[in-house]
Amino acid sequence: LAKREQLFLINDASLKFFKEQLYDTDVGRSVALSYLSDRGFSKHTIEKFGLGYAPPDGKALTQHLKGLGYKEDQLAELGLLTKNGNDFFRDRVMFTLHNVSGKIVGFAGRSLTTDKRIPKYMNSPESVIYQKSKFLYGTFFAKAAIRKEEECILVEGYTDVISLHEAGIENVVASSGTALTEEQIR
Repeated sequence: LAKREQLFLINDASLKFFKEQLYDTDVGRSVALSYLSDRGFSKHTIEKFGLGYAPPDGKALTQHLKGLGYKEDQLAELGLLTKNGNDFFRDRVMFTLHNVSGKIVGFAGRSLTTDKRIPKYMNSPESVIYQKSKFLYGTFFAKAAIRKEEECILVEGYTDVISLHEAGIENVVASSGTALTEEQIR
């Protein structure tokens, strides 16, 4: 397989893991799924957008992916593994970042803690498959509605996009808290 395709497969396996953690673990259901339900997200919307949960264990995702035969250098390249060998995303609700074709290019994790020292959101770093300056969250799910409506609504963040989709407004994307770039406008 080509390197890019291998990276997409790793992200696919990561999403599957995050979804299992959301639905099949006590902490995933009680903390993360409760948060998503409290935000008004239906099971259909949670599935559609690929929402999940990264457990607090700093090695769970890495061990899972290594068990599937993926290498640490590949995980590090995607930003799933830190320099000191821990999972990058820990104890966070996970948002899947899809490119315009629907392939998973990265993830964003939202902390549910009230500790102000912990960043509220953490995003995958840039890689050969994810360039933040060219990316708008929700484009894959919005493109048909944008064409139909001949209009695109730009909002600030992930939950804004998902909430509007939940309400039936689908021609919406987010710059995810970054400065709007020419590539994103294009």
